[in-house]
Amino acid sequence: MRLSPDSNTSLIGRRRGTPRKQNLVLNQKSILVLAALCAAIFLMGLVVGTHIFGTPNSNATNNSNNNGESQHKNAESSPLAAATANKHLSENIQNLILESAKAELIEKQQHEQEVEALKHGNVKEALHLKGMQAPGDANYNPHHAVDDVAQLEVPLNEAVEVGEGDGAMYAGDIGDHVLHEEEKKEIPKMELIEKEDMHNHFAEAVKNEAVESEKKKSLREKLHDLKAEAAEVVKHGLRGAIGNIQNKVTTDSKVDFVKGESSYYPYMTLPVPENYDFKKYEPLGGGRFAEYKDGDSPYAITDKLKEQSDELARSRRVHVLNAMKHVWKNYKEKAFGSDELHPISGRVTQNWGGMGTTLVDALDTLWLMGLKDEFWEGRDWVRDKLSNTPSGDVSGFETTIRSLGGLLSAYDLSGDKAFLEKAEDLGSRLLKAYDTKSGLPHGSVNLQNGASHNFGWFGNQFVLAEVGTQQIEYRYLSHATGKDEYAKKADRVFDILYEIMPEDGLLGEGLKEDSSGGAFFSKGKVSFGAMGDSTYEYMIKLWIQSGRKEQRFREMWDKSMNGVHSQLVQKSNPNGLTYLADRENGRLNHKMDHLACFMGGALAIGAYTDPMGLDSVRAQRDLKTAKALTYTCYQMYARSATGISPEFVQFGGSNDFSIPSSAPFYILRPEVVEAFYYLSALTGDPIYRCFNLELQEWGWEVFQSIEKYCKTEYGYGSLKNVDNPSMPPEDRMESFFLAETMKYLYLLFDPDSEIDILNKHVFNTEAHPLKVFKDSN
Repeated sequence: MRLSPDSNTSLIGRRRGTPRKQNLVLNQKSILVLAALCAAIFLMGLVVGTHIFGTPNSNATNNSNNNGESQHKNAESSPLAAATANKHLSENIQNLILESAKAELIEKQQHEQEVEALKHGNVKEALHLKGMQAPGDANYNPHHAVDDVAQLEVPLNEAVEVGEGDGAMYAGDIGDHVLHEEEKKEIPKMELIEKEDMHNHFAEAVKNEAVESEKKKSLREKLHDLKAEAAEVVKHGLRGAIGNIQNKVTTDSKVDFVKGESSYYPYMTLPVPENYDFKKYEPLGGGRFAEYKDGDSPYAITDKLKEQSDELARSRRVHVLNAMKHVWKNYKEKAFGSDELHPISGRVTQNWGGMGTTLVDALDTLWLMGLKDEFWEGRDWVRDKLSNTPSGDVSGFETTIRSLGGLLSAYDLSGDKAFLEKAEDLGSRLLKAYDTKSGLPHGSVNLQNGASHNFGWFGNQFVLAEVGTQQIEYRYLSHATGKDEYAKKADRVFDILYEIMPEDGLLGEGLKEDSSGGAFFSKGKVSFGAMGDSTYEYMIKLWIQSGRKEQRFREMWDKSMNGVHSQLVQKSNPNGLTYLADRENGRLNHKMDHLACFMGGALAIGAYTDPMGLDSVRAQRDLKTAKALTYTCYQMYARSATGISPEFVQFGGSNDFSIPSSAPFYILRPEVVEAFYYLSALTGDPIYRCFNLELQEWGWEVFQSIEKYCKTEYGYGSLKNVDNPSMPPEDRMESFFLAETMKYLYLLFDPDSEIDILNKHVFNTEAHPLKVFKDSN
C-alpha cells in the first residue's frame, strides 16, 4: 500500500465482452492475405504489362494516392477497401490495398462479361475482353505466344477461403493455387522483401525475376511461376511485403482456438517505426481478446513465435527508452537531487524528506535501459551529496521500499560500494522503527533521533502492508554486509504473522500489540488492494529470495492462495470477468483496486515455482487465475475513454463493472504492466506485449495511452478522470512512475535483459531487482 505524501488522513494504496468469434479472427487474417495476393498480382501485371506494352495508364495510381474523399470512394467500391480503410496502416500500404481492390473490381466485371460472352458463343468478344487478339483482327498473329496477364489472373472475389491445412488460397486457372509437392520443387524461393516501401521494392523484385526467367521460358510459363511464388509467399509468410511484417502466417495446420493445440497465431506482427506518432492513437475499447478471459491458453506458443515476438518487442522498446529520456532530461535540468519534479510547472518538491527520492528510485531503471552515463552521474550525487538525515519524520515503509531498495538494487547491479555504504547508513536509521514491544515496526520514524510512532489516522495501529513489506530489503542488507541484525528484526514480523494466521490464510489489514509481546488482528477487513496487498506478495518472494529453501514463507503463500480461491475469487455479470473482492465483517465488497492487479504476476511466479510442479493441479489453478485476473485488469484499461485504468472499479450492474465517482483518477500506477511483464516473461505469450498495430496487444495499448494522455512538457502527469479524454493531466508525477511503471514497460519489450525472474532475481514491491541467495544463511 501507499500512504499519500500530501495528506495525513487519506490512503493511496501501494500494491498495490463477448468471446471473440472464430470467424472474426479468420476474417482479419483473410483481409491481410487477400491484400497481399492482390498486391502481388497487381504489381506483376503492372511490371509485365509495362515490359511488353509500354507504360500503362497511371490514372488509377494517381487517384489512389488522393486522401479523404478518394479513399472514401474506394472504400465504398470494394469490400476489401472498406475493411481496411480505417486500419492504422501506412499510407503506402493502404493506397496499394485500395488500388488492388480497384483492380479486383475491374477484373470481376471483365470476368462476368467474359462469362456472359462465352455463354452466347461469342469467343471473339471474350478474347477481346481479355485484351487478346482474335482471329479476324487486323494484327492477329496465330503464332504469338504471349497472352495478356488478364488471361491468367482470377477474380479475387471468387472462392476466397483460408484452407484447413492444404494451403488453399484462391480457386482459379493456375491449379487453384494449391501447390503440390512436385510444383513446389520447381519454384525457386523468392527473396522476402524487408524494406518499408513495399510498392517499389516488391515491383523491382518481380521485374528482375521476369527479366531473368524470360531467357528460359515463355511469358505464359513465367507468369505461372511468378504467381505460384506469390501464393507460396502468402502461404508461408509475408515478411516484408506488407510494411515489414516480421512473422510468417502459417496455414499448414488446422486452427484450434480453444485447446491451444495449434502452432497458428492469429495476430500479424508489424514493427513500430521510430517516428511513430502517439498523438494519432485512439483507444480501441474493451471486450477484445475474449479468448483469454477465463485464463485459457488458446494458442500454442512456439519458439519461432517467441523469436518473432522478440523482434517486434525490440522495435517498441526504443519508444519506452525515449519516454524515460524525456523525463530524465528535464529532471536533470530542473530537479536533479530533489524528491520530485512537477511535470507541468517544472517545480520541485521535497515531500519525502529531501533525500533525492526520484533519483534513487530510478537508478536501476537507468541501468537496465542502458543509460549508464546517467546512472554514473546519479552515483556521483549519491556518493557526494545524499544525506540520510532529513529534518522531521519519514514513512518507514515508503523510505524502505523506495530509497533503501533503490540503493541496494543499484549496488547489486553495478557492484559499486558507494551505494552499499549509503544503504547501510539508511538501514541502520530506519531499523529504529522496530524498537517496539512486539517487534512490529512503527509506521513513522525520525532518521536523526530514532523516535518512532504509528499514525493517528489509523488509530495508532500497525498497517499489515507496511509491516510485512520490508523484509526483502533488510534480508539483502544483512546478506551484503554480513550483519544479521537487519534480517532478524525484519523476520520477527513474519514470526508473528505465522503464529496468528487464520485457517483461511486471509489476514486483517490492521494489527495491535498484546500484553505478552505478540500481536493480534484488530481490523478484520481483508483486501488485496490498499492496506493488505504487498504482505502477500512478500510471502512468495521471500521464499524465492531464500533460494526456495525457507519453507515457512511458501507455506504461508499457499495457505493464503487457498483462501483467495475459496472466498475472494469472483466472476462478473454478464461476461464472467475474474476479480478479487474485498471482505469485511464476513461480507464481500465487490470492488477491485488497480493495486490488486499485482496478483497476476504473483500468482504466475508462484505457479512456475510450485514445489509440486507447474503441471500440478494447484499450480495450474493459480496460473489460470493469474491469466484471467490479468485479462480483467487489462479490461479496466481498455474500457475507459482514455484506455487507462481508474484507481479501482466496482463490480455489479449489467456491464461487469463501473468506474465509481470517488476513484476515476490514475496516478501512473504500475501494477497492471507488472502483471503483463511477469506473464510475458514466464509464458512467452505475445498477447501481453507484441503482435500488431491494428489489434494492439495489451502492454503496447497501455503505453500508447500514457504517451497520448499523460505526457507533458517536463514528464508525465496523473489523470484526474480517465473517462474524460479532453481533461489535461495534473501537475504530479510520483517517483514510482520511473522506478516501476517505466521499468516494467521497458522490460516487457526487452527480450535481451539481464533480469531473470525465474532463476536469478526477485523484485521488491517498488520493482527494484535483487539477486536471490545461493544459500539461506
